[in-house]
Amino acid sequence: MRQTITVDIINEKALNLLMDMERLELISLRREWDDSQTNKVQFAKYKGGMSKQPIQLVDEQLDQLRGGRE
Repeated sequence: MRQTITVDIINEKALNLLMDMERLELISLRREWDDSQTNKVQFAKYKGGMSKQPIQLVDEQLDQLRGGRE
């Protein structure tokens, strides 16, 4: 008997457990990423990588970077 269900992964530990079950040939995983979920995962990976800065400071830094290339 084969059934298909959709699961939303909210914790990476769950994904690891599912992958272990796939290796044991208990389940088969199909990876279908919707863009919003992919973006959330990518964002979570870098969360806290930059400190918050005032927008004016960010604009100044961008202007400096752009000026260096011209």
